[in-house]
Amino acid sequence: MIIGVPKEIKNNENRVALTPAGVNEMKKHGHQVYVQSTAGEGSGFSDEAFAEAGANILATIEEVYGIAEMIIKVKEPIEFEYDLIREDQLLFTYFHFASYEPLTKAMIESKSVCLAYETVERGRGLPLLVPMSEVAGRMSIQEGAKYLEKPMQGRGILLGGVPGVKPAKVLVLGGGIVGYQSAKMAAGLGADVTIMDISLDRLRYLDDVMAANVTTMMSSEYNIRQEIKEADLVIGAVLIPGAKAPHLVTRDMLKDMKPGAVLVDVAVDQGGCIETCKPTTHADPIFIIDDVVHYCVANMPGAVPYTSTLALTNATLPYALELANKGWKKACQESSELKTGLNVVKGDVVYKAVAEAFDLPYVPVEEYLQDEEMAV
Repeated sequence: MIIGVPKEIKNNENRVALTPAGVNEMKKHGHQVYVQSTAGEGSGFSDEAFAEAGANILATIEEVYGIAEMIIKVKEPIEFEYDLIREDQLLFTYFHFASYEPLTKAMIESKSVCLAYETVERGRGLPLLVPMSEVAGRMSIQEGAKYLEKPMQGRGILLGGVPGVKPAKVLVLGGGIVGYQSAKMAAGLGADVTIMDISLDRLRYLDDVMAANVTTMMSSEYNIRQEIKEADLVIGAVLIPGAKAPHLVTRDMLKDMKPGAVLVDVAVDQGGCIETCKPTTHADPIFIIDDVVHYCVANMPGAVPYTSTLALTNATLPYALELANKGWKKACQESSELKTGLNVVKGDVVYKAVAEAFDLPYVPVEEYLQDEEMAV
């Protein structure tokens, strides 16, 4: 198969979807790999390193899209890329369709095959979302602590306090991978942490493994309203696979928060679980509403691209190899994990949560995975 790796062009996105080691693996299986020039620079991988691994280096993004049968990316295509995508071309990347209707409709019109990292499922887990959730969860505390500083327009409070001075209060909404990593980092810095979830079993687990300065609490609107009044830093860490995140922090709750408190919405690329959040960039990461600082960067791991690229490609490469070796249809027929990754196929929405998000027609993915002789 001919595989293309374009340079990411989303604002301050420095990750790359394939490393030289990944190129080497693809070449060992007989595939051709075309990498756009400087695609790996932000993550510390030079064109020379890719070429030594066996990649062909192309000067422009148009050339990469023009030659590739499968495009491997990190972030969803942006508007500039829409017209470069061809009918039947396979795109393997993060899409987060349910949060952005124009992207969904553009991919429908392209009649391409869109397989989303974030909806590939293994059991009840999301193996291609986990590594970036781990990075984003840890970063949420790092960024939250920074924006609590007074020069950053925060409250001017040190997350862990000092002897004789109370630490900051951190509220984490959601006990999944992001929430777990957030609470772990905040606790490690000495903060007073409360983590909420709607699953009592998950709360029992978190209560067993977390440090003594982490309190678990059942998530409900009432409890959130009470806890948010005292919180210095709130982390939105809610995920519904493939679907738009629910608003757990509503506009009217901000008036009850401390001036200079910080909200970090890690769920922003799925629509956000904080009503007042809107996607921001690393170049302009915050805005303030009702004296509350909002940090809503949609590609947080892009700020630490070396770590993020290695963590992501460790997870995606086996699946990318399977797609390249078998083709998307056979690979999805034989792998229930990849099958759940299909979101848009040749003009049809085949992932129910995406169809429901925008009231679009839904076609069961099985219709595309039948053998032709069976479909007759």
